[in-house]
Amino acid sequence: MTLRVRENRAPSAVWPSPITARRAAASRTRLLDVQLSDGDAYWIEGRPLEGGRCVIVREHDGVISDLIDAPYSARSWVHEYGGGAMLAHGGVVYFSNAADGRIHSLVPGAAPQPLTPADPGLRYADFEVDTARERLICIVEDHRGASVVNDIRAVPLAGGEAVTLVSGNDFYSTPRVSPDGESVLWLTWNHPNMPWDGCELWIVTFDESGVPRDPRLIAGGPAESIFQPSWSPQSVAHFTSDRTGWWNLYRWDGEQAEALAPMQAECGAAQWAFGLSTYAFCDEGLIVLWACRDGAWECFARHASGELTGLDLPFTDFGLYVSARGNDVLFDAGGPGTPAGVVRYNVATCVHLTVRLESEATAIEESVLSRPRHLTFPGYGGAIAHAWYYAPRNDAVENDAARRPPLLLRAHGGPTSSASFSLDPSVQFWTSRGFAYLDVDYGGSTGYGRAYRDRLNEQWGLVDVGDCVAGAKHLVDTGAVDPDRLFIHGGSAGGYVVLCAMTFHDVFQAGASLFGIADLEVLMAQSGHKFESHYDAPLPKGRGMYDRSPVHFIDRVRGAVLLLQGLDDLVVPANQAEMMFAALETAGVPCAYIGYPGEQHGFRDAANIARTLEAELYFFATVTGMTLAERIEPVDIINL
Repeated sequence: MTLRVRENRAPSAVWPSPITARRAAASRTRLLDVQLSDGDAYWIEGRPLEGGRCVIVREHDGVISDLIDAPYSARSWVHEYGGGAMLAHGGVVYFSNAADGRIHSLVPGAAPQPLTPADPGLRYADFEVDTARERLICIVEDHRGASVVNDIRAVPLAGGEAVTLVSGNDFYSTPRVSPDGESVLWLTWNHPNMPWDGCELWIVTFDESGVPRDPRLIAGGPAESIFQPSWSPQSVAHFTSDRTGWWNLYRWDGEQAEALAPMQAECGAAQWAFGLSTYAFCDEGLIVLWACRDGAWECFARHASGELTGLDLPFTDFGLYVSARGNDVLFDAGGPGTPAGVVRYNVATCVHLTVRLESEATAIEESVLSRPRHLTFPGYGGAIAHAWYYAPRNDAVENDAARRPPLLLRAHGGPTSSASFSLDPSVQFWTSRGFAYLDVDYGGSTGYGRAYRDRLNEQWGLVDVGDCVAGAKHLVDTGAVDPDRLFIHGGSAGGYVVLCAMTFHDVFQAGASLFGIADLEVLMAQSGHKFESHYDAPLPKGRGMYDRSPVHFIDRVRGAVLLLQGLDDLVVPANQAEMMFAALETAGVPCAYIGYPGEQHGFRDAANIARTLEAELYFFATVTGMTLAERIEPVDIINL
């Protein structure tokens, strides 16, 4: 169909920019599973230029090298979101291979060797070596029966079948063996809870045969979320809990939990993936600890004396991986002018060194670099909402000061995720072209305490959407942006926000939904995705799911809608985008749909990421009559 152009008060041009879509896409390397082992740094790189392949990388004596070649890819499919796909221990790397799901062992310089039998019905993640018993303990997701089973199993280091150690609940994570080899702890939870709603921390001792005995519940419950349980070098259990309304660090003395660093800040995060961490143990009882206040991260040292001191590090965005050995700390972090990277820090010398940046393509010229500032504004129902605002910037363009810029608002996924403000060329792609950019941490986001996260309970489609709409209106009311050029985009739960905003509000001229939800009822009824199949905390009750499903109210849509979808997505299946596109077309709403074969939940291939950026730019410009400074192929239309 032909896109209709909305009448505007005056023509406008999109600025020329040195940040191309290809350049922005190439920079989208994902850094995962960052860890130290025997002095060497290890991590996984998800590389868009290799179709999203996840490569294990090691830094040894200052030399960085890839440890696996194609077609190997270190990725786990447990919970679909994965994480915890790799563990380095004693000079050996254990990882889940994406293609066959099997655990492999790898000695640097040699070919990977499978540890588990070939069985496509089994998935593995979150590895821990039980040295005393020569086995690998891990989370297993078993798809071979009538229903999916998640449990904790042990795999012999010499290879063989996984043997179940702990089972009976819906979900498990973070099995960790004490340094003295006597005990193991883990997290567990049941439907309908997600781990950030409530989960339990259990500890057991091993008997002579290595079987867990006498389990003991030490923290957590239906309304208390536990994050990152682990052992100190002295085999003392530590964990973070949100029992005070904030994820804070605790130590278990065998009878009770002691708060080690109480603060009104988040020392934890929503466990969408395995292997996340915010603290690590150094020598002499020192603990390095990351904490988030109002969406920005700080790093602390908690000394054995109990004293808490801030560490002078130039990073304000933390990627939720931290590992330590002795005085060396390895983590991933960035900031407004610094792309995310793998960083080494020595707590004795206070010297840090960036080992690896996401990509050299992330280097942005100062003349076009827009740095964010934190905004608060009255959100849905008058409650305070948060966002990061980027002003347009391109010093090579003579800006018309009398004309306010267009706005692109982002709604993040999750919905319990949060905005990242490490330097991202995908954001600078827009700001260098003259767009203001607002990254909204709507109610439900992490980083602001449990009460803020719980604002979304039973209010999905209201609070999140309302906060985003309020953010756009706030910028209009303060004269920061042009009310006739307001755009919104987002993926997954953020894509749902986009569709709700375009359907139930008349604020945005156009929206781009990336693998967003059109029908909540259909998604919940058809979900083959166990992890979220009963995720009901944010869902409206009764008829609410129908009333907040945009596909049923197409007659209310007043702007243009672009749909982008991975055709192999199992979390938000392609039928969500397809039913929305069919309804929009039938109603004569300006719309377009691009489906990407081979892409799953989240685009990982550089060509598709670049195509998405170009499609959004072309779509927004076309429907509002803005002229482009570059040639972009017209948006594909897929007729169903």
